[in-house]
Amino acid sequence: MAALMVQAVPSLPGGLPSAVPSLSGAIQILLVMSALTLLPAALLMMTCFTRIVIVLAILRQALGLGQSPPNQLLVGIALLMTVFIMRPGLERIHDGAYKPLMDGQIPAELALGRAGDELKGFMLGQTREADLRKFAEIARAGPFASPDDVPLPVVLPAFVASELKTALQIGFVIYLPFLVIDLIISSILMSMGMMMVSPATVSLPVKLALFVMVDGWSLVLGALAKSFGGG
Repeated sequence: MAALMVQAVPSLPGGLPSAVPSLSGAIQILLVMSALTLLPAALLMMTCFTRIVIVLAILRQALGLGQSPPNQLLVGIALLMTVFIMRPGLERIHDGAYKPLMDGQIPAELALGRAGDELKGFMLGQTREADLRKFAEIARAGPFASPDDVPLPVVLPAFVASELKTALQIGFVIYLPFLVIDLIISSILMSMGMMMVSPATVSLPVKLALFVMVDGWSLVLGALAKSFGGG
């Protein structure tokens, strides 16, 4: 048995070259797996998910509900709304890139290019020109004849910056009415001398009742969908 083990183990000069390709392959697999774990987050940053989840989080804070709805539910709502808003673009990607690729009509590089162009067109439609110019200057790229000529590495950070700004603007508009309710409730309690009663305890059911009466969830989600102009 010992002799067989000695024969099975290669010598150092002969065994080292055979170990290098296997090590390189293992590193490549590790890099691919790491890229696959980051791919969903990267794709979400190229869609309307960022704006929706931020607005929903601000809405929850404005209502004063703490952790209700929970984060998992907010993310789930944001994902469903993302699929709903991005549906026309996803259908074009399916018909123009995925289906021809599966049928063997186009190579993978062309399919990825078509999908990237579709996502780039969506992002350009939601990105401010000022943000495009700013990140183009940071990347020392351009000048460009039109926004369509801006490369994707410049469009992506500009799109994220625009989405963050837009989400905060929408969140401010949503937060303002609830802030007014909090101020009114606080003033009423102070005028009645009820200093020991927390204004949040009284304003929470008032805000919930008004939000339900005006069908707030449908209004907010509908306004978010319309803010993208049909994708």
